[in-house]
Amino acid sequence: MTEFDYQQIDDLIHSRIRLSIIALLVSRGEATFIFIREKIKATDGNLSVQLRKLEDASFIKTKKEFVNRKPVSTYSITEKGKNSFGEYVKKIESLLNSEE
Repeated sequence: MTEFDYQQIDDLIHSRIRLSIIALLVSRGEATFIFIREKIKATDGNLSVQLRKLEDASFIKTKKEFVNRKPVSTYSITEKGKNSFGEYVKKIESLLNSEE
């Protein structure tokens, strides 16, 4: 039986909302706050907190601009974020593929 150490799973990514954000940005490259909120069905406050945690860890970066006099925040994944997500996926796959 292959040993699996659950402590190797990145806690920062392993949150439902943060995992959804990272997966969305990996697939799209970038997305606005409103698009992310609508896709993952999070509240503004909760989404803001989770985005900040990912940004503080340098997993994502933010571009803030005004479009038609309205503030628009666009988020994109960094290389560190892509690499961390790739490692997360590998760890989960190893759990799924571990023999009994």
